[in-house]
Amino acid sequence: MSDSTAPRPTGFIELTKRLKSPWTLSVVLIAGVALLDPGNLEQVSSIASQAFLKTLPFILVAVLLIGYLKASGAETLIGRAFEGREVMAVLLAAAIGGLAPFCSCQVIPFVAGLIALGAPLSAIMAFWLASPLIDPPTLLITAAALGWPFAIAKAVSAVALGLFGGYVTLGLLRAGRLKDIARPRAKPKCGSCCAPNPASGRPHWTIWDTPARRDTFREEALENLVFLVKWLVLAYVLEALLIEYVPANLVAGLVGGEGVVPIAISAFVGMPAYLNSYVAPPLLAGLMEQGMSAGAALAFMVAGAVSSVPAMAAVWALVKPRVFALYLGLGVSGAIIAGLVFQVLI
Repeated sequence: MSDSTAPRPTGFIELTKRLKSPWTLSVVLIAGVALLDPGNLEQVSSIASQAFLKTLPFILVAVLLIGYLKASGAETLIGRAFEGREVMAVLLAAAIGGLAPFCSCQVIPFVAGLIALGAPLSAIMAFWLASPLIDPPTLLITAAALGWPFAIAKAVSAVALGLFGGYVTLGLLRAGRLKDIARPRAKPKCGSCCAPNPASGRPHWTIWDTPARRDTFREEALENLVFLVKWLVLAYVLEALLIEYVPANLVAGLVGGEGVVPIAISAFVGMPAYLNSYVAPPLLAGLMEQGMSAGAALAFMVAGAVSSVPAMAAVWALVKPRVFALYLGLGVSGAIIAGLVFQVLI
């Protein structure tokens, strides 16, 4: 009898990882259409490819921009947002959160250092809420998929959510409701992307005169190009499938129309159904074409970004459960408010 507890071969593990990749999923989905509905293959492929080509110029600008921001060390400017008076610190933290050129996971060592140094929780909360929502590449991808009005609304929502969360937290702190907020000896586990605090040092804007910075630019640009292309190919394939196979009346019945209910439903659905900021815009474009309201789409996107696994892991690892609950509560309520305001203004 064979030992069922024996470890699986490394080759099997590698095969499993590859099968879960965006490239594989894209091929499987297209192959599924070819096998099950060959008459619709051309239409699905056309929708996906045209949408991707429309986004390609934005992808190229985005990868060049993020490569430059990383190579120059621009994220070191963010640390200055947490200095000075608390009211102003909240304002700066929310504004700069939308420009942070590093991923949610890289926020962990940055915020851990701020907590250890005694930075105000109100400013940290403002940055935490705003940062996962928008950054320069995400802004461009959102504009390509949903148009500049939606992209600008998302950027404004990021700053507004940061301000909302920061000042609510400030009020609770002054009322004595949030004392001893940090977990003891918090050591977040986030894998290889937990680098030293990215807010140390100074930016170096002339990256071309330093070989190491030129190498960083090239590596970051290439890495982000591959990342964006593989996820956006999958996103646009999914968008095409949504348009072709999901009944428009089903989407419109759930999240169509105006009012609080569709927007609130979208926010609460968006939190557990998180999609990364590069995949969400194309899928929401497909849902909006099927009848989803613009306000509901924005609420879904805002709530989903706040509930991303790295963002929530950062909060849970560093602070006590009541602060974690406050983070989620501010995120979903802010998403609903953002959706309602956007629905009224458009």
